Amino acid sequence: MGGWAAATWRLAGCSGRGVLRGAARRRGSSLRGGGERAASLSELLQSSVGDEESGEGEAAAGERRERRSPREGAVLLFPGQGSQFVGMGRGLLRYPGVRDMYRLAEKVLGYDLLSLCLEGPRAELDRTRHCQPAVFVASLAAVEKLNHLQPKVVESCVAAAGYSVGEFAALVFAGAMDFAEALYAVKVRAEAMQVAAEAVPSGMLSVIGGREANYRYACLEARRHCESLGIDNPVCVVSNYLFPDSRALEFLQKNAPKFSFTRTKMLPVSGAFHTRLMEPAVEPLAEVLKSIEIQKPLICVYSNVDGKKYMHSKHIQKLLVKQVVSPVMWEQTMHSVYQRKQGMEFPYTYEVGPGKQLGAVLRKCNLKAWRQYSHVDVTEEEEAAET
Repeated sequence: MGGWAAATWRLAGCSGRGVLRGAARRRGSSLRGGGERAASLSELLQSSVGDEESGEGEAAAGERRERRSPREGAVLLFPGQGSQFVGMGRGLLRYPGVRDMYRLAEKVLGYDLLSLCLEGPRAELDRTRHCQPAVFVASLAAVEKLNHLQPKVVESCVAAAGYSVGEFAALVFAGAMDFAEALYAVKVRAEAMQVAAEAVPSGMLSVIGGREANYRYACLEARRHCESLGIDNPVCVVSNYLFPDSRALEFLQKNAPKFSFTRTKMLPVSGAFHTRLMEPAVEPLAEVLKSIEIQKPLICVYSNVDGKKYMHSKHIQKLLVKQVVSPVMWEQTMHSVYQRKQGMEFPYTYEVGPGKQLGAVLRKCNLKAWRQYSHVDVTEEEEAAET
């Protein structure tokens, strides 16, 4: 099975020249775990390379890209941990290549991911070591569905972003990483984060506050409270910047009125992710990323660490490691993705994978961009409605 060929769908984007050549260069890459690339992806690759070899000049292609209306482009958003649910993926199995993806995933992971996604039990699927690979594969399988139903959307994609582990899926889609190698890196990341979470009791709290809410002060007060209880070096920090007036914190439910928090909710995760409590996971992920091939994305992909575009392979390698112990700058990422001159149209946006959380966040960040939002679902019920 060759490298994940979403890269071959790139006909335009930030990388401009060399997009089709980039698709060709990955053609012979090998995947950990064996198998053959899905036929639909091979056909797309042949088609893309064929277009390049047919004599269409780069200048003409560049002119067409320049003339393209922003509305004709698309942005894909890939969800992260917490969006998983038992039954996800059932509605995707009819699409070309999806079963092959799950068969390859079983070889890479060493367990039957598809059965776990379809049948549970939920407690096992929700474990960090399982849910991160599950969301990664389900999201890329959702891309297969999108490509089958609306191939022009995939062809016209100009940017991608992924939330936490979703960033790996975005990079695979953009041709920067091989599917199986990226899945192996996700496996190592998830297992290391599970170990780190179990080493120190911790958790995450979703908080929505008014404009007067001071989150950093609230965290400081929470740490002081822990120190008064005799806890050494307590951790309470902002770990996810989602949208205006929303943050993920610890400790603060009982004192919500004091800090002008209007709503708090404990998140169903096993640890305080994207904080220094995840430092034990840094070295294992760094080592595995050194061992796999990473290339410059063929479209714009935005980093969780700073909300900016990835520039080159070393940049990706460095920031994927840093992301584990850094807050997710999702609000800033959304501003970067949708920043444009006044009056310019917003691109169509598709959330690919389980859940609609990123769409809800987009609505809070940018209502005009959200009006062009759609969700590519992974459920059986949606498939039944379409037939």
